[in-house]
Parts: sequence; C-alpha cells; structure tokens
Amino acid sequence: MSNHIQTLAVDIGGSGIKAMVLDEGGNPLTERDRLNTPNPAKPEPIIDTILQLSTGKEFDRVSVGFPGVVKEGVIYTAANLDPDWLHFDLAGTLAERLEKPVRVINDADMQGLGAIAGQGVELMITLGTGLGSALFVNGKLVPNLEMGHQEFRKGETYEQQLGRAALDAAGKKKWNERLLRAIAAWERLFNYDTLYIGGGNTKFVTVELLPNVKVVPNISGLLGGIALWRE
Repeated sequence: MSNHIQTLAVDIGGSGIKAMVLDEGGNPLTERDRLNTPNPAKPEPIIDTILQLSTGKEFDRVSVGFPGVVKEGVIYTAANLDPDWLHFDLAGTLAERLEKPVRVINDADMQGLGAIAGQGVELMITLGTGLGSALFVNGKLVPNLEMGHQEFRKGETYEQQLGRAALDAAGKKKWNERLLRAIAAWERLFNYDTLYIGGGNTKFVTVELLPNVKVVPNISGLLGGIALWRE
C-alpha cells in the first residue's frame, strides 16, 4: 500500500460526532471536525451528519467508532442513542452512501487501538455520555467488552454512577470518588498492566491516579481508526 491511502475516521458519541482524515501512518491530515449528535439519535440523521462531516474531505476508506456492540459492521446495542439502531448494518449503509469501504467497531475499542502500547493487559475506559470499555492482551482486542452496564454499587451500573448524567447530578467531587472506587474494582478484576482513561469527561478528573493509570487525549478516539485496516 502506498502512503497515499487516506482514512476518514469518525467517532459517534452521545453528544457529538467527530471526524478527521488520517494518513497511512495514522497521522492527522485535517482538523478534528465536530457536529452535535442529532436528537433523536436515529440511524438516518446520524448518517446524514457523517456525510456532512465528510464533505470536502479526500479519503479512500472509512473507520467508524460506535457507542455499542458491533459485529461485522452491524449494530447490536445502542444504549445511549436509539433503539432503531438494533440490527442496523451501519458499515453496509455507509459504504453505499459514501461509495467507499467502511469498517465499524465499538468506540472504546477504537479509542483503545489509538492509545495502547500493545504490551501486557491493557484496559481502556471512556468517560462520556455513557461509559465505554475495551480490553487488550498484548495488543490483541477482546471485542465488545460492555462493562458500563455491569452492576457497580448501590444497585447501579458503572454507567449510572459514572456517566454524564451522574456527573451532573452528583457533582465533580463525588464523581471523582466513585471513579477511584471503580478503578480499584477494575484493577482487582483484570489485574491490568495499564489502564487508559479517555472521553470528554476526563477533563473533570481531579483525583491523583496511580502511575499505571493514564489519561489519554480525546483525539485517540479518531487516531485508532487507522488500526481497523491493519491486517
């Protein structure tokens, strides 16, 4: 493959949809553009938003991070978007509309691919509208780890305790205390070598984290897009 193959990386979030073009090495060739996630967040308006973000950009293929379980480009869960997504072939539909090959993966999986070192057990957690998670063993992805919907404490899930609504309701101090508790639980569960924390709400993390816990920049959510084509 020549260095001229360009990838449009798209990150679909509960509040915003981001897009950027990457070169073969995964380096940004454009700014990171963002549009608000349509409400209701149904397939058609989201696809229209992606088409809008792709206008005027040159690319040969597309990588999409989606907030839910994705198998072979088809959506199986979309807790923070809309029930219309269930069994929707996002990869096939986008490929038809953009006339380019498209690969779709869980958004936390994509962000993790952009952040990990590829050594040992690495866990990626994204703190946004919801809570995303991805697990890697020596750089190999364990796909569709949906930890956000597992019970955490007080009969509530990680997402109910650490998602955006919980941050707004509980306040930053309480949310940060919960985050430390969650990290301790994940460490016992996965015995990870490194934990990466990403997503829009990392800007509210004020507690001190252990050296093997790293906050990663938002852009990793898009930079991981190149990894979908490394075969």
